[in-house]
Amino acid sequence: MPVEHYENFPVASFLLPRRLAPAVEAIYAFARSADDIADEGDAAPPERLAELERYGRELAAIERGHTPADPLFGRLAGVVREFRLPVAPMHDLLSAFRQDVSTTRYADYTALLDYCRRSANPVGRLMLELYDAVDERNLRDSDAICTSLQLINFWQDVAIDLPKGRIYLPLEDLERHGVSEAELASGPATPAWRALMRFEVERARALMLSGTPLVHRLPGRIGWELRLMVQGGLRILEAIEKAEYDVFRRRPTLAAADWIVVAWRALKM
Repeated sequence: MPVEHYENFPVASFLLPRRLAPAVEAIYAFARSADDIADEGDAAPPERLAELERYGRELAAIERGHTPADPLFGRLAGVVREFRLPVAPMHDLLSAFRQDVSTTRYADYTALLDYCRRSANPVGRLMLELYDAVDERNLRDSDAICTSLQLINFWQDVAIDLPKGRIYLPLEDLERHGVSEAELASGPATPAWRALMRFEVERARALMLSGTPLVHRLPGRIGWELRLMVQGGLRILEAIEKAEYDVFRRRPTLAAADWIVVAWRALKM
């Protein structure tokens, strides 16, 4: 399945047990299609919001025990019943996607974290449900990892989001480091920009590391999946640093050699 638009979701990984693959794919299809409604194409905001509201009604029908006629939601309903999944995280995802339609700036880090709570954390929480590994510590650490992955995605995609009119960097951080929106649009990585990105990279890394005890509590395949995700995120942060925080001229990505490093570090964990 294509995963370009939903980088934080471990879709049909080779580490995923076969019995869980249909469930993960059903959840992913829901999240990916809803994300595309919010982000892709040239529909007007009212049209996007109306379609996302329809998604919300389908989820509500699933909560009431119904099986919607729409194949996407019919399959999702079967997964919800089979694995006794909560639907609340899916509503949270829809809430974040609706916010993407109407919100293009975040005043402070707290506001951005609230967005990540609904745009990224539900993914980890649903995976914990599928693996029957839900407890307070696991949820806390999963949230830290998922939010960090979302932030890392934002930092590597600054130049991609700008033409869409979106800035995920907290405005209070821009102001504190003396970086204006006009400077962002012009593109060059100034000393002030590098200082800002250094701050954001270090914050995302600290958040990621705070959640890593989870990889030692989750046995088997999910633990290895998580190790690779954690190390992949940390490697992207290193790529941003290696580029001296200039994400305008080249989006930091992982090459084959990077994945060898990621795999080795995952083993060492």
